[in-house]
Parts: sequence; structure tokens; C-alpha cells
Amino acid sequence: MTYALQTEAVTKMYGQTGTSTLAVDAVSLAVSAGEFVALVGPSGSGKTTLLAMLAALLNPSEGRIRIDGQDLAAMNDKERTRFRGEKIGFTFQANNLLPYLTALENVELMLRLNGRLDTAGKARARGLLERLGLADRLNNLPSQLSGGQQQRVAIARALVHNPAVVLADEPTASLDTERAFQVVETFASLIHEQQRAGIMVTHDLRMVKYVDRVIHMVDGIIRNEVSDRQQIELLALTGSFEAAEQFALQSPGGLPGVLAQSLAAFALPGSH
Repeated sequence: MTYALQTEAVTKMYGQTGTSTLAVDAVSLAVSAGEFVALVGPSGSGKTTLLAMLAALLNPSEGRIRIDGQDLAAMNDKERTRFRGEKIGFTFQANNLLPYLTALENVELMLRLNGRLDTAGKARARGLLERLGLADRLNNLPSQLSGGQQQRVAIARALVHNPAVVLADEPTASLDTERAFQVVETFASLIHEQQRAGIMVTHDLRMVKYVDRVIHMVDGIIRNEVSDRQQIELLALTGSFEAAEQFALQSPGGLPGVLAQSLAAFALPGSH
């Protein structure tokens, strides 16, 4: 099977032998086109370092990364920079919108940098912003947009050049709950519709309800993965892997059983 993104025993060490820190330890994973994956874990678990390597911003100490079938290690710096601009999309907590460009111009900038700002590219940029509910904000500067609107512009910019892989680092950290849910839900919809491979680093387990798989990292390794739909919803509901596993074991009815238990726990005496 061909994956949009695949790693083989990727490792990242900082420092010299004897005083080195192992940030990522032999991580192997694969993400298919149209699959949206959440990468979660405590601070210092290695998830942001792994994301930086997947983004071709940081070279692994060992192991291989393949994106769209191409090995990043086989590229020189110039080739890797060009590949990153063509095949990888980014959106981060700090959306890095240029303050003197409008929403539309910020999205078109990605195409301009790739030499692809033609009529079709302009139409795609406009169409993405309209799809994201920003049809009436195309000519607004970032300072004239809310935090949620700015993040949606960043999502459009990450997708406009038709990348194979889209990476998001804590895209909802600065948003309130309602806007955070809206941003991730829209992001997931676009990942599925456009058949991109998407990976989102998040500390907020409530957001995983929109992903297809959850990868849990601890101390630089993958501790476990969850791909079952009901287990993912349980994880989003309970906020912890341990609680989700316990609920799943105790509730043969899956998510409906958990909800029934939760309602029963808050039922008033004599209300049955």
C-alpha cells in the first residue's frame, strides 16, 4: 500500500554522545491520503519535534521519512526546500499571516512563492476562503479578522497549493472552545474532501472527535494508537486514554452505554 506519509524508525537526538537527549525514539508511522490523524501527548513527549521532521524543517538523526513516495534524506537542502513548498502545507498556533496583506493575498502568497499564481490558482484561493465561510472577508487585513477567522485563512493557505501532506501544530490553542471546534471540524472536512494526509498536534483531547486516528506519544515513543470510531469519541468525551479504556471495558454498549451511565449518575432520586 502506498501512503502519503511514512516514517521508518525516525529518531532525533540532541547533544553529544554521553550527554545527548533523545527527543524522538525510533518512531514508525504511516498516514494515507484522506486520513486525519491527531498526535497527542504531554509536554516534552516529542510530538512537536516529530512534526518538525515531518515538515522537512528538521533532519532526523536516524531513520527515513517519505512523503508522496519521495525520501527526504535523498534530497539536498535546495531540493528539500522546493519539495516542502510544493508538497507540504502548514498551519500553526501563531498563524504567521502577513499583517499588510489581505486574507486573499495571504492565501495567494503560497501560490506566488511556488510560481503557480495563475487564473486557476486565484480561483482556488478564493474558493477555499469562501468554503471556510470568509467570502465577505477576502479583502480584510489580519487585524480586521477574529482569531478564528485568521486561523481559517491559515488553513486555506496550507491547502491552496494542493500539498500531499498538511501539518497543524496546536491550531486551536489560542481560540475559545466554540471557535476551536469549528476550526478543527472544517479542517477535517477539507482533509477528507481533498484527499490530503493531515496530522494535527494538539493538547486538547476534545478536538480528537474529528480525526480518524489518535497517536499518543510519551517520552519520544508511540505509546498507543486509537482508530476505532467509538473509542475516539470516548477519548474526546473523557479526556484521557485511561478513562476511555476503562469506560470501554465497563460499557458493552460502547459510547451509548457511557452516555447512559453518565445520565444515570446525574439522575435525581425517584426520577426513574
